[in-house]
Amino acid sequence: MPDETRGQRAARARAIGCVTASAGLFALAAAAVKGLQGAVPLSELVFFRNLLALPAILVLAALTAPGGLRAALRTRHPARHVERMVGGLMGMYGSFFGYAHLPLATVTALNFTMPLFLTGLSVLLLRERVGWARLGVVLVGFAGVLLMVQPGGGGPLHPLAVGSVLAGALGWAYAMVSIRRMGEAGEAGITIVLWFAIGAALVSGLAALPGWVHPTPGQWGLLLVVGLVSVGAQLLMTAAYRSADTTLLAPFEYSAILWTTSIGVLLWGEVPDLWDLAGFLLLAGAGLALWRMEVSRAPA
Repeated sequence: MPDETRGQRAARARAIGCVTASAGLFALAAAAVKGLQGAVPLSELVFFRNLLALPAILVLAALTAPGGLRAALRTRHPARHVERMVGGLMGMYGSFFGYAHLPLATVTALNFTMPLFLTGLSVLLLRERVGWARLGVVLVGFAGVLLMVQPGGGGPLHPLAVGSVLAGALGWAYAMVSIRRMGEAGEAGITIVLWFAIGAALVSGLAALPGWVHPTPGQWGLLLVVGLVSVGAQLLMTAAYRSADTTLLAPFEYSAILWTTSIGVLLWGEVPDLWDLAGFLLLAGAGLALWRMEVSRAPA
């Protein structure tokens, strides 16, 4: 029994390490996007992000899916995959545009509005009930957004970029609803990931053609970081959630704010002010409260 307990503790520690490292890698990919300084068109950037991830996902599908790659490609829910792709692309476009115009930590924090939007979409699309407590938490979270953005305060934040990031967070929430629906219908996780990578690469590639820019060697390096590092981050996150409960790991995803704040300070001198910090705390607190409420109402 003691050996089993030590093994479980080691597994939990590894899972927490994977989530924290994944958040760090996502922050590094975000820094690479920001480092491109808008020199590569947005659709082209999204295209390379998905194209470079595709080989690793294809190999993963071939090795892990029962029946191999052909079986992983089979789906009975093409419309749901389109919904998931639309939401996921909204998220990527919104985040990538934000990274080019806003501090890294601000974009990361604004992306954590996704659980708030997910609560609203769950009511509209999944017919879930939301009590006054959850509604209050959502309002507190959006109060955190207002503290960071300070509308009408004449701050330096790019209003279109803020709106794009928030629209992207709404897109991620919509993608999560689509994933939940497909999961409830029995669709395999690897099938969902695979079709998103294929569809997103095709759509963003077609969108990139009219304004295609040939990257310089330095830009190629940053694009490789965006694509390959993101794949590594996804694999670490997947490994973590396969070996430990969501209830343990979800809070550690907020380490992304620490990573992006550190990188932003070191590379671009993006020091958050007191309003930013207060907004970060309200957003993180609201997200964790929603996570806790979800856990407490889940069946044992």
